[in-house]
Amino acid sequence: MWFTEAAIAAWKAEPRCTRGGQPRYSALAITTALTLRAVFRLALRQTEGLIASLLRLLGLDLAAPDHSTISRRGETLPVSRPRPGSEPVHLLVDSTGLKLCGPGEWLVEKHPTKVRRSWRKLHIGVDADTGEIITAELTGKDIDDGSEVGPLLEQIAGPVASFTGDGAYDRDDVYREVCQRHPDAAVIVPPRSSAVPSATAETAPTKRDRHLQLIAERGRMGWQRVSGYNWRALVEADIGRYKRVIGDALRSRTEGRQMTEVAIAIAR
Repeated sequence: MWFTEAAIAAWKAEPRCTRGGQPRYSALAITTALTLRAVFRLALRQTEGLIASLLRLLGLDLAAPDHSTISRRGETLPVSRPRPGSEPVHLLVDSTGLKLCGPGEWLVEKHPTKVRRSWRKLHIGVDADTGEIITAELTGKDIDDGSEVGPLLEQIAGPVASFTGDGAYDRDDVYREVCQRHPDAAVIVPPRSSAVPSATAETAPTKRDRHLQLIAERGRMGWQRVSGYNWRALVEADIGRYKRVIGDALRSRTEGRQMTEVAIAIAR
């Protein structure tokens, strides 16, 4: 690790002119601490010790944020996310579950009871050209995938060329959300096996009707190749990479800190 001159200068917080206590550490310092915590899967006290050791080894006259400050500031820390370029984005969406850290195996051994696993749902959108996660939402486990299409699209300022998802997104409101924000975007979602064409399929076919017509002509495998649906494997690869690097669990306890934890993991 190394600290640039700009990072050293920005480590301490700038003086504030409003009421309240003066913060000692800048958002950069807290973001650095939470990034190290996420990558190395550390507890807050371990994160504090790691940063203090790094600063001492580098000979820098900087203070390490204590674990309680890191936790408290993580509740409202602003985190910048990767932004797509000026070209239209081919968006691939999917979701996965993240476990909430429980009491640990020792309590299960001491009090032999069945542990009730609790988890939250992470919805992500990936740029098919770069493989970057450019939009994400963290929700409860009972929230369905289709209902989060709107919040995911709101985070993308530029144009969207296509929207690709699995069969869970085969809903009228998903097509409507994409059409309202990006009328020219292609919606590549496999219709359900029981899907039927709309009443206007012969005269004014919808995007979904065109998928059904193509499936009837070439079969589902042929539709996947022609439509570009096979790109969706890239978002599954991103989910696998996230869980290998960051893990499959959330270490924070409150909703605000969990959202910051996910935002930092995605941005880094």
